[in-house]
Parts: sequence; C-alpha cells; structure tokens
Amino acid sequence: MRRSDLVRHIERYHCRLVREGARHSIFRNTISGRTSTVPRHTEIDDFLAKKICKDLGIPKKS
Repeated sequence: MRRSDLVRHIERYHCRLVREGARHSIFRNTISGRTSTVPRHTEIDDFLAKKICKDLGIPKKS
C-alpha cells in the first residue's frame, strides 16, 4: 500500500499528525487519544497498515 493512501485514510478518521520523528510520523486519533507511528517509506506492508489502523482504533483500509 502506498504511504500517501494510508495517511489519507488515517486523516479521514480524525487522526492528526502530532510530530515528525527521524524516520517516522506520529499520528494521534483526536477522538480516542490513541497514537501510532507511520514509517516514511513509499510502500507500507499491508500487515503493518492493518496494525497502524488497529493502534489508532479506526477501521482497516480495504
């Protein structure tokens, strides 16, 4: 999955960028307060994308 598609999906569910780390972007769900990191790779494995969505408490990207 492309990183841009995942970030667009995350932001659609009220998750906002908190800060940029050295190799990751940290997102927080504004409703639940849950956080997760998204690596800055062009492609993100589907298993990792599913885990990121689970960590943020949002539906997985299909």
